[in-house]
Order: sequence, then C-alpha cells, then structure tokens
Amino acid sequence: MTPTTSIFSNTTAQRLARRAALALALLTAGLCVVPQAWAQAWPTRPVRLVVTFPPGGSSDTAARIVAPRLSERLGQQIVVENRPGAGGGVGIDAVAKSAPDGYTFVLTGAGGLTANPNLYARLAYDPVKDLAPVGTFGTSPFVLVASASLPVDSMKDVAALAKARPGQLSYASGGNGTAMHLTGELIKAMSGSYIVHIPYRGTGPAVLATMGGETQLAIADLASVRQQARGGRIKLLGVTSRERSPLAPELPTLAESGLPGFEAAGWFAILAPAGTPSAVINRLNAELDGVLRLPEVRQQFFNAGLEPLPGSPADLAALMKRETAKWADVIKRSGAKAD
Repeated sequence: MTPTTSIFSNTTAQRLARRAALALALLTAGLCVVPQAWAQAWPTRPVRLVVTFPPGGSSDTAARIVAPRLSERLGQQIVVENRPGAGGGVGIDAVAKSAPDGYTFVLTGAGGLTANPNLYARLAYDPVKDLAPVGTFGTSPFVLVASASLPVDSMKDVAALAKARPGQLSYASGGNGTAMHLTGELIKAMSGSYIVHIPYRGTGPAVLATMGGETQLAIADLASVRQQARGGRIKLLGVTSRERSPLAPELPTLAESGLPGFEAAGWFAILAPAGTPSAVINRLNAELDGVLRLPEVRQQFFNAGLEPLPGSPADLAALMKRETAKWADVIKRSGAKAD
C-alpha cells in the first residue's frame, strides 16, 4: 500500500503554520483592542439618563448634581429625563426595552429592582435578565418617627408599648409597597409587634399625619423630617441603616436601640439595558465613581439628605440578589401589595 504523500514540503508546511499562528494572534489581539477602542470613543452623542423619581425629590436632585460632572468627563451631555410611576417600574421598563447601545441608562431605587418582582403578579420587566448593573449611586437613610406625645424614646420602648397595646398603634408610610412600608413590616416582624399600617400618598402626608396625631409612628427618609424634629413637633427614634448616618450621627440605629440585627435602607443605582457593551459599562462606572468621591459632590448629597454610594457593577448585582431575597420574605409574610 502506497503511503500518503504531502503536497507540501516540511519547510513550506512550517512556514504556513507560522503564518496561521501569527494571524490567529493578531485576530485575538484585535478582538481585545476593539472593545477598548470603542469604549474610548464612546460617547459620540448625548446620553439619556431616565430617572424613575418625580422632579424636585432628593434622588432627582442628586441626579442633577452628578449629570453635569459626568458630562464634563465624558465629553457629551447627560440628559436627565423623569419617568416616575409604578414604584419605578415605568422608567425601568422603558430602559429595559431600549437599544443596548450605551446611550440609555436608568437611575432607580431599591423598590423597583428588589421589591416590585414580588409586589406585582405581572411585571413587564425582569430586573436581572433585562438590565445590566452599572453601579450603586446613593443611599437615603430611613428613620423611625414618633409623634411628640407618644411616650417612647427608643425602638425598645416602641416594641414594649406595641405589645402592651396590640393593634392600638399605627404607623404611616408613603404608600403601599413603598420601601418605607416594607421597612415598617420588617420592624413588626423582627420585634414581634402588631402595629397597623396606614398608607398615605407620599412621605409628606405621612409625616403630617404623625405630627397631627392621626398615626403614632411613621417611617420616613431623614431629609423629610429633620426640620420638624428640630422644632420638637416629632421625635426621631433611630435610623434603619446598619450603621449610624453621617447626616445625623447622634441618632442610634434601630439595631442599637432595641432591634438587634435590623438593617433596611433606601438606595438607588444606575443600570443599562441588558447587552450593553461591558467596556461602556465599566467606563461609565469608573467616571461615576470619580464624581461621587468629589468632596463638593459629597457635600451637595449631604445637603439633600443623601449619602453618595459608589460601587462596582458586581457590588450592585450582589446587593440586588441579597435584597430581593430579603424583601420577598417580608412581602410574603405581611401580604403587602402595591397601590
């Protein structure tokens, strides 16, 4: 049997192999360079930032603090567009359905990302599948508020009074399914107390109800109640965050004042449509991180009752996973529904 004979000499075959290896190396290098070059060129036109909060609120204010500085760093205008509604769902859904080309992002809160999937039987978007995390943006400490006439000075006092008068105490929130409402339900669950929830249309009316004696307690963001507390019209019993807030370091945490292990906070973050190039996401995250660490930006956030919260895309993904599981349990136990 005649052996097969190669049509190439050994020298020719080696030369062709070297050329193939070189071509493969150049192709691989090109694939690595293209995304980096694309990210350096991006953006070439204005970038839209959809804010899921109404104009004038603290989170909207923070977006407008950051937007001009991001514009300077990116060389293109950041256009802030307010699309509130459905606990952030309206704006989130619009961005989830946008082209993943690096020109549309959403700034939204914890509720729309971690509570809505369990509050709504049918949700038009999947926060994990339809969105790509860019990074955390800021946090708004919540406070347990009491009417000035209620004989309590700490979370421990509230729990004792609620157990002594089951069903006679009530707390106000800015509405069913809001982060404040769910925070109140977590307080009830962890303290073993029966306190009636009274929803209002917004934090302002909820605080006014507590000041006027319609309810004895309220869950509110710190920015909304600092002035009334200074005037002695309400009492601030503690912040709901894991650590004391630099906005009011004199206030203990609820964990310190009678509810060990308690943690709940309002936070907000920036996300992109799923499929947005990772190089763009990483660049926006890096520029956002730099802006949030500027001393003047930190001060402006503090003035608005917020704390800047820089973080990586991985940090945000982990936070969403952790918070979704936590609030799913609270929602299931309490039977909370969205308005």
